[in-house]
Amino acid sequence: MDGDSIVREYLLLGLRLGRLAPGLVDSFTGDRALRRRVDDEPRPHPANLADRAAVLRRELARVDDLEPERRRFLDAHLTAVETTARKLAGVRVGFVDEVRAYFQVDIAPGHPDTYRRAHAELDELLPGDGSLTARLADHRALDEVPPRLLAPAVHALSSALRDRVRERYELPAEEVVEYEVVTDKPWSGFNYYLGGFRSRVAVNADLGHRVSNLPHLVAHESYPGHHTEHCRKEVGLVGKRGHAEQALFLINTPQCLMAEGMAELGLHAVVGRGWGRWTGEIMADLGVRVDGELVERVEGALAGLLTVRQDAALMLHDRRAHPDDVVDFLRRWLLVPERRARHMLRFLADPLWRAYTTTYVEGVRLVRAWLDLRSPSDTLSDRYLRLLDEPLVPRTLQREVEAGVPRLPRD
Repeated sequence: MDGDSIVREYLLLGLRLGRLAPGLVDSFTGDRALRRRVDDEPRPHPANLADRAAVLRRELARVDDLEPERRRFLDAHLTAVETTARKLAGVRVGFVDEVRAYFQVDIAPGHPDTYRRAHAELDELLPGDGSLTARLADHRALDEVPPRLLAPAVHALSSALRDRVRERYELPAEEVVEYEVVTDKPWSGFNYYLGGFRSRVAVNADLGHRVSNLPHLVAHESYPGHHTEHCRKEVGLVGKRGHAEQALFLINTPQCLMAEGMAELGLHAVVGRGWGRWTGEIMADLGVRVDGELVERVEGALAGLLTVRQDAALMLHDRRAHPDDVVDFLRRWLLVPERRARHMLRFLADPLWRAYTTTYVEGVRLVRAWLDLRSPSDTLSDRYLRLLDEPLVPRTLQREVEAGVPRLPRD
């Protein structure tokens, strides 16, 4: 079996698995004939798909007509797909092992002392009477975007971020993002990449959005996050370099940890320090006033609570804690009301998304460490561009970070 045959079989395998797990195929912009073929087939059995993934991994080790970076990408994703298929076939997989197979990272609980330090910093930033939870809630109430201004605010931030991204990175002239406000979803925002350099981004109005989180959400989903990555990979990796495997984006694969890590750091990459004041200037045009400097400092302190949600996932799925205990844990350390904690629990308990919190937690930690590993001549924009353009997997970033030496593009 040659490399092209393995790529084609991988695409078929992912599409077949998507028939068994709705939502697993996040996007597919490749050969429509493959999609039609899979849709016309009898419903597959997950055990057969797991066996096929294992066979393809063995065949992949013997091919010599694929570049090393493509072999690494395919091997990592076949491992993740095999694990998903095994679980669908009824095989019990431990949660930590499941996360490792999906995302190439090992997870462990965070330390309460880290969370206490974050609380102490917040206590200094938000003086006054009442509990820290109450004071943070008051701060967030002042920070809320009025529902009638949610859509205009999203469009204003998107336009400003798009201008910055296009100054740094070439994007197709015809690319476009359409936004819609939705309700009753387990997430705050979602990018549906439609192909042809078009995305539809859904923003969940149920959660209530704040000036402090809205620019992060727009940067994450659109510029320079998911939409930008999809566009550049469709032009470069797929269109120019023939990496057809990049036309398929599957949930619970190393792609996700890479994509979420870089998207979470999107605002850091294109605006950086001072994003609070920058956001305040944009929101002022809509009649929304906010202390941008304070907002930025509070969000910086809250970053110390990054691993709390992953700890909650470990409690729920590894230690089999009662859901109410998980809610209490989230409320204690994240300083959120019960309604918000139960919304988080809904995401953690969803069969498709239960491991996905790791992509945000470990994705941010790994990608930030890798972005910080720059040579004197390498800018943050240059470094981020590699994430947009190359078929990197978490293990590649881990090895570079451990070695402490930045690799030049396409080494």
